[in-house]
Amino acid sequence: MPLKNAIDLTGRRILLTGAAGGIGAATARACAALGAAKLVLADNGPMDDLCDELRDQGVDISPHQCDVSRRQDNADLVAAAGDIDAAVACAGICPLEEDWADDPEWDQVFHRVMDVNLLGPIHLVRELLPRMAARGGGQIVLIGSIGGRMGGTSPIVQPHYIASKGGVHALIWWLAQRAAPQGVLVNGIAPGPIATTMTATTPYPKDRYPLGRIGEPEEIAWPAAFLCSPAASYFSGSILDVNGGLFVG
Repeated sequence: MPLKNAIDLTGRRILLTGAAGGIGAATARACAALGAAKLVLADNGPMDDLCDELRDQGVDISPHQCDVSRRQDNADLVAAAGDIDAAVACAGICPLEEDWADDPEWDQVFHRVMDVNLLGPIHLVRELLPRMAARGGGQIVLIGSIGGRMGGTSPIVQPHYIASKGGVHALIWWLAQRAAPQGVLVNGIAPGPIATTMTATTPYPKDRYPLGRIGEPEEIAWPAAFLCSPAASYFSGSILDVNGGLFVG
């Protein structure tokens, strides 16, 4: 008997934060292409075009404005979302211009980066985990970074970003051990440099990369969609290194 393709999101309800960003929007499109029945899209910016595009494909879209750094925003988002089968936390920031050694205001930026990149996923999972457990399971994907693996790939990437993404990786491992017995699978992706607005002004010398280029948002979106699918039913505490061979560990 031929195997059924399990990389299939037919009928699934998926929540995405950071949906207006490059990786978030690409992940929404990938989930839609794999048959997701409902996408709950959250961002602190506009995403009208993306919502219209996906609705035209027949997907039930529920947009929400949300500052992931605020606990109540996450609580309101998850309450409004209803039953969710999987979630992908794509929201993140990476300020590049501050001087971490000499700027007297840098500590404030550090706290903002931590609030969005690390506390944001904590807020989200805090709300999702008991609801998923009560329904018998679910899948959660957190987006880390190659920077959390090897300290960054550009000299202008600041330590607040590196620390926040290293924290996301540790959080994935911590959560996975506690969530798996409840039927909830927590995994992550550590992307290399990806061509989004976040990296548009960052110099990434092509000769440093085995593939001679940085990645595209879709190259993170498809692994994220996979981790939301039945095909990833035995993944728990995994962090997929999707970086074109730049880091192997």
